[in-house]
Amino acid sequence: MKTIQRADIDDARTILAAARQAATEMNVPVCIAICDEAGDLIAFERMEGAKASSAEIAIDKAFTAASTRKGTHELANAAQPGQPAYGVWTAANGRFMIIAGGIPIFHADTVIGAIGVSSGTPDQDREIAQTAAREWAAQNP
Repeated sequence: MKTIQRADIDDARTILAAARQAATEMNVPVCIAICDEAGDLIAFERMEGAKASSAEIAIDKAFTAASTRKGTHELANAAQPGQPAYGVWTAANGRFMIIAGGIPIFHADTVIGAIGVSSGTPDQDREIAQTAAREWAAQNP
């Protein structure tokens, strides 16, 4: 039998609040998705003013980060023509995202979930997601 560590609703609320705070400080309304280690959605928020089209993108960024155990920004170069992961965005029925803003959430060396942020620029989405992941990790050593 294997014991699995995964983010729960309390973790998701903490991560979501940290992302909302970072986005508010940057004056960038975003969609925020938190999933568990399997990529299943736990929590979602669309801030006032965030693009409606960004909702599914945020969810898919979180799914991708959890599934690959990597930030979505790390997949962009490997997914270019001629590179080893070319076409990866078509995986999982087109759910894989190669746009920055998806970050895995680690506890020790184990991925317990992920955050996906969308509606800002890719750099803004990444910064918000990384800030939230860092704040959660600092509270849960």
